[in-house]
Amino acid sequence: MFLAHTARAQQLDTTEYTLRVDAKKTINNSAIDGKAGFSAYKSYATRSIAQLPGFRPATVKLSKYGGRLDKRSKATGFFHVEKINGRWWAIDPAGYYFLHNAPNDVQPGRSERTQKALKDKFRDPAGWMAGTRKFLLENGFNGTGAWSATKEIQAENARADKPLAYTVNLDFMSKYGDKRGGTYVQPGHKGYPNDVIFVFDPGFEAFAEEHAKQLAQYRNDKNLFGYFSDNEMPLLRKNLDGYLKLPQTEPGYQAAKKWADARNITLETITDEHRQQFLAYAADRYFSIVAKAMKKYDPNHMYLGCRFHGAQRYYPELMRVAGQYLDAISINYYNNWTPEPRWVREWEQTAGKPFIVTEWYVKGEDAPGLANTAGAGWVVRTQADRGLFYQNFTLGLLESKNCVGWHWFKYQDNDPTIVGAEPSNTNANKGIVDNYLNPYTPLLDKMRELNQQMYPLADYFDQRQPK
Repeated sequence: MFLAHTARAQQLDTTEYTLRVDAKKTINNSAIDGKAGFSAYKSYATRSIAQLPGFRPATVKLSKYGGRLDKRSKATGFFHVEKINGRWWAIDPAGYYFLHNAPNDVQPGRSERTQKALKDKFRDPAGWMAGTRKFLLENGFNGTGAWSATKEIQAENARADKPLAYTVNLDFMSKYGDKRGGTYVQPGHKGYPNDVIFVFDPGFEAFAEEHAKQLAQYRNDKNLFGYFSDNEMPLLRKNLDGYLKLPQTEPGYQAAKKWADARNITLETITDEHRQQFLAYAADRYFSIVAKAMKKYDPNHMYLGCRFHGAQRYYPELMRVAGQYLDAISINYYNNWTPEPRWVREWEQTAGKPFIVTEWYVKGEDAPGLANTAGAGWVVRTQADRGLFYQNFTLGLLESKNCVGWHWFKYQDNDPTIVGAEPSNTNANKGIVDNYLNPYTPLLDKMRELNQQMYPLADYFDQRQPK
């Protein structure tokens, strides 16, 4: 199912997609044994701002948060989302329409060469953060995504006339797993026994309550865009089988066995419909426990979900449950050159909520010293091609009318000189700056062009007739 949808998405080609960009994919990505390789280059239909008939760039004045001053709704003092005239918007604390546009992992980097560059260019971490805030704003970004330098951002925001809208990862399940034991490292995210989370453990609810107490420190921060509760958990249709194959002493086995027995189901008689029903049951338990704990200690900020990945975006039962508890559905969106029109529509219809793309990127073959065998996503020939991919993909998000933001993965390239790095982040050109903190200008030229026009582009797609 997953591969079929991906293949269909790549056939998208209209009179607007007149550019062609060569791209290839990594095979066995994130392998640490040197066996990763690449597919052959293929040419993909691509659209940029220049291909949009009748679009005229415009200047929109912005609020201090980056919202558009020409369109306003109710001000609550915090970021929230609303559907207005058929389009979903985030609303900034002052009430202005807003789209959250950010890189992930805005950190100064810990390698020796990056630390030397930071000292040479910015003197210290506070200087780096001040310079980076200005750099992001100059290139049309208005915030930071997951895994960013929260304390430094908060300190800089306190001094700044134009703060960054930041996000916080809370890692409820993965932190519980660290405490409980049994989890392990795998490329991109935490691994769990039998690919099932510990959501049925009797101790998880008490842990979530205690873990959520930290939210009190953010409760009144107007600059916090929202929270992620975890990253890329294995909420999958094979979960029922996985739980039933756990040792019988495990709470997850006992919960699944009780659920199955009530329906006269055994491992041998499970159907796909049973798997979907159980996935919804497990997901409801996770989201309900976490949402209750979060809202108890911080009722002011948005819950942005747990960053769905892979085939999860094709699971209506998962979207339906998530929509009951989340303010926006976060999706790490890989392996598609262009957003899939059917799915960006159905996510909103099923969940009743907007979505936000929380990871996506393309790597350039012209980045010196980076083999690009780590991580998911595409590889293209040049930084300019990376910029065309950014415009093509983001135009599809804006066209959907259901997307309230996008977070590029990430701020800085992976540094191969760091020993012991997480396997998907070892040698890849994912950044908007390199490991000496130098910007990739051809990429940023295209990013900035789109970022500074994202509000006029939303208006353009709202006004033109559907095809």
